[in-house]
Amino acid sequence: MIQITNIVKKFDAFTALDGVTLTIPTGTAYGLIGSNGAGKSTLLRLLSGVYNADGGEITIDEQKIYDNAATKAKLFFVNDETIQYHTYTLKELSNMYKLFYDNYSDTVFEELRNVLQLPVDKKLSSFSKGMKRQSALIFGIACKTEYLFLDEVFDGLDPTMRIVVKKMLADTIKTEGLTVILSSHNLKEIDELCDSAGLIHKGNLVFNRQLGDIKGNIHKIQTAFDDPDSVDLSDIEILQKSQTGSVIHLIVKGEPEELRAKINARSPKILDILPLSLEEVFIHELEVLGYEYNRNDN
Repeated sequence: MIQITNIVKKFDAFTALDGVTLTIPTGTAYGLIGSNGAGKSTLLRLLSGVYNADGGEITIDEQKIYDNAATKAKLFFVNDETIQYHTYTLKELSNMYKLFYDNYSDTVFEELRNVLQLPVDKKLSSFSKGMKRQSALIFGIACKTEYLFLDEVFDGLDPTMRIVVKKMLADTIKTEGLTVILSSHNLKEIDELCDSAGLIHKGNLVFNRQLGDIKGNIHKIQTAFDDPDSVDLSDIEILQKSQTGSVIHLIVKGEPEELRAKINARSPKILDILPLSLEEVFIHELEVLGYEYNRNDN
């Protein structure tokens, strides 16, 4: 289990993380969401032992991480930079990782490399950004660690390759029982791959929820009445309301069948209850908490 307790990280006068507390159970696929500079990468570097915290504590399986080789051997970190190891070939990197990870699998490496059609004898300096991301993920899976931390792993991939890499990652999570932490600007990817997600905003963990719980009780409703101005909807928890002619658009909280029954009791002309995307849910959650949200950040 990963336990993060009141963690603080500062860079000179800038506080990147300010008292973040979070528990991530074993076997979870967890999504970290937030805009650039929110603190996602800093948290992943702390979890990987790259940084040491200025306050609080992080443990994996009740062991501290920083300067702890035994704990680090349980994890693999794919960071958001693609310049490291640029003088190496994939073959050379494969031989290097064998020295550090006892469970490293040549078979897994070759299978995934063939799927992605990456050259084994060319230096990484000749690879595109997307190819470097793919290479790092291959090694992350081939090292067969218990924990896999991925920082913007889909960045730089074209749409077709995103599908291939997502399937590769999803299959690994399912078959290996990995604990995965994935940071991404793309909420669709978090939605498709993760069980739970947390939103980091200006160094603080704004909320931490199971995705099923987040989306289960917030809905988009389109309905219409002969005289919409006379319809009383005060018994429904409405987060947002707009109207176009006789059609009313609502964002509401509640159970779908209960909402349907309440609105049907008003004899609507039409009634559609639609699921919200994860982005829409987070926007409304943030608004409730009084935070501003810029769609361009995600």
